[in-house]
Amino acid sequence: MNSLISRIRVALVEDDRPVREGLESLVRGAEGFEFVGAFSSAEEALARLPELAADIVLMDIRLPGMSGIECIAQLKSRLSRIQIMMLTVFEDHDRIFQSLAAGASGYLLKQTPQEKLLEAIRELSQGGSPMSAQIARRVVETFQNPPPPGDEEMAARLSPRETEIIRLLAKGFLYKEIADQLRLSVETVRTHIHNIYEKLHVRTRTEAVMKMFGRDRGF
Repeated sequence: MNSLISRIRVALVEDDRPVREGLESLVRGAEGFEFVGAFSSAEEALARLPELAADIVLMDIRLPGMSGIECIAQLKSRLSRIQIMMLTVFEDHDRIFQSLAAGASGYLLKQTPQEKLLEAIRELSQGGSPMSAQIARRVVETFQNPPPPGDEEMAARLSPRETEIIRLLAKGFLYKEIADQLRLSVETVRTHIHNIYEKLHVRTRTEAVMKMFGRDRGF
């Protein structure tokens, strides 16, 4: 019974049938997950998702009719606690920013290895904001200019370890990967990230990266 309660309920919005069926098969076959529905359009997802109590939605960015980005905004307005991760074959930074601004909490390429995709879903369900290394790099590149006056004081609030961790977050590392690289436990990494968010007055990885690498730059 406890294992059922702890399962992560996942839904999928994807118009490409082979991709949709492949992702559904992956999630159904993974321990700790429950697949609750697959939809081929944003309109179908908006009509049916509210009754499914999904925790995580995997969302294609390009859909027939309403776009995935618009679907995110509408879903978040109706189901504020649902977490959405974009899946795409494109590294289009404009769409990345639009998706995150609309309410997505993660953004991965469809060619992400299966085990890393499942780990990213777990991280998202635990409050993280997973991004592929390629996409995180594009985000960071947008914020390479020095922070505006006043942000130095904010950045100085972080300890050397916290600064090290936020740089790894910005590169797209998952919590477990950060823990392995720094030889820490995953729980210690979570504590550091919680402290980072508290000090920067943010709630997500994306907001933390914005503050550290250039705030108010059209993100």
